[in-house]
Amino acid sequence: MIRYLLNKGFYAILTLFGVVTVIFFLFNVLPGDPAQMMLGQNEDSEQVAIVKAKYGFDKPISTQYFYYLNDVSPLSFHSTNAKDYTFLEGGKYSASKLFTIGNTTTVLKFPYLRESFTKQGKKVSQVIGETLPNTVVLAVSAIFIAIVLGIVFGIISALYKDRWIDKTIQIFSTFGMSVPSFFSAILFAWLFGFVLHEYTHLEMTGSLYELDDFGEKVHIRWKNLILPAIVLGIRPLAVVIQLMRNSLLEVFNQDYIRTARAKGLSEFQIIKRHAVKNALNPVVTAISGWFASMLAGAVFVEYIFGWNGLGKEIVNALNTLDLPVIMGSVLVIAIVFIGINIFVDIIYGWLDPKVKLE
Repeated sequence: MIRYLLNKGFYAILTLFGVVTVIFFLFNVLPGDPAQMMLGQNEDSEQVAIVKAKYGFDKPISTQYFYYLNDVSPLSFHSTNAKDYTFLEGGKYSASKLFTIGNTTTVLKFPYLRESFTKQGKKVSQVIGETLPNTVVLAVSAIFIAIVLGIVFGIISALYKDRWIDKTIQIFSTFGMSVPSFFSAILFAWLFGFVLHEYTHLEMTGSLYELDDFGEKVHIRWKNLILPAIVLGIRPLAVVIQLMRNSLLEVFNQDYIRTARAKGLSEFQIIKRHAVKNALNPVVTAISGWFASMLAGAVFVEYIFGWNGLGKEIVNALNTLDLPVIMGSVLVIAIVFIGINIFVDIIYGWLDPKVKLE
């Protein structure tokens, strides 16, 4: 297991290195001056020069790339010269010094994702820390709906193969996979938040935390989670239904299922003890991919429903060209995606003893 995790960790580092390289060069070839973006309407030539020197924007692109790698790397190297960009500034880095050689100090630190261009020097890590939990709550709720209902409807569809209930479920799942999430979000918000508001008491827009009418206290509004979670969960729900049905039908044809039936076990016992667990492998694969992609795919859903999550923050950052927020958000999503894939590989070993982690 340790050998496997070390191997996975090595490839995860290589993948993250590739992600960092792509997002740096992708967003640094865009037209526009980052220093002017940060200063907005108050910029002048002297202020622009100061900001460029402070953030390293006056250096060649290759040097800026090294600075960015040094910022996001947990193990980094810093100059003892206060005028250098890599100076170990307390307000910028939360670091523990390891050793110093000459004018270079090696430290272990929390990755520094830099500061937002448009939020008055607010750290990107703080922006992500305020919005990512809301997106995680939304994604977990959506995938929970998809898992529970998907497995249940998949089992029902397999048990009643080619009957009217199976065909009805198949029509629903096909429709769910074909409808874009942004269209579903608009439709659900209008129908259940406006037309049927008198009966559902749901709002068209709203986030998890909202101020009261007096603007004094923050309250959790769980009902605001219902519509965006359902909309975000529709497509993975449809996929899970299809995969569970097809996988279960394949398992039903296996010899050990016939043996269990010959022993007189009830259909419920066969499904519970033997069939479902062996049919879950493709479902777990789909769920892992969908959960990770939901952190990125929630962009439209969050924006339409006014959900204050990372997706909505990315849209706002794109509108204002707040590059550090965009780059930091993409990097965090990549880390989550890699972490989920490693976790799912470990789950495979539990679901199927034939899968060897080595």
